[in-house]
Amino acid sequence: MDLEAILQWVTTYGPAALYLLLLLGIVGLPVPDETLLVFCGYLIQRGTFHAHTTWIAAAAGSICGITVSYILGRTLGLAVIHRYGARFGATEERLEKVHALYRGVGHWALTFGYYIPGFRHFSAVVAGASHLEMHTFAVFAYGGALIWVSTFLGVGYFLGEEWKHAAEHAHHLLMGASAVLAVVGFVYWMRKRRAAGKAQPQ
Repeated sequence: MDLEAILQWVTTYGPAALYLLLLLGIVGLPVPDETLLVFCGYLIQRGTFHAHTTWIAAAAGSICGITVSYILGRTLGLAVIHRYGARFGATEERLEKVHALYRGVGHWALTFGYYIPGFRHFSAVVAGASHLEMHTFAVFAYGGALIWVSTFLGVGYFLGEEWKHAAEHAHHLLMGASAVLAVVGFVYWMRKRRAAGKAQPQ
């Protein structure tokens, strides 16, 4: 999706557009979520948007989006996602990375997965397909949404006119951090698997 068109749309239609875009972005559509949040934080600083309304719209959009993803995983299962998910970016490689990190850090992947590009879109799908209880999912996923939204709205608010540079730096930082976190999660899972193997009676 064209960034300038998205930002213009949000400026014109306000928090309602922010809500809808974040919902669609969390589900998996190519929406520049972090850039959008940083821009809205800047609009709050300018006085164009109201802080409380914007935060509520952003949090609601993220929570609704992650819930839709969870329901899709729970109802359709990974077999269907594997078969048809490539049309929406859910490639085999991406899903395997999500599986590896989820196995490594558990439910916390739902909380901090928001900060990993290409991961937050599918973490809830994996959780749903794994039949994670709804109340447990809500605690980790909804809490993560509130932290993530607050982080990037805050960045845009405090940096103001420098919001574009902040968004660019955040994107590069998150890409690097996601690679590191994926490796850490995989190594942790491998150690747990090896330790469990050693603990089994011969």
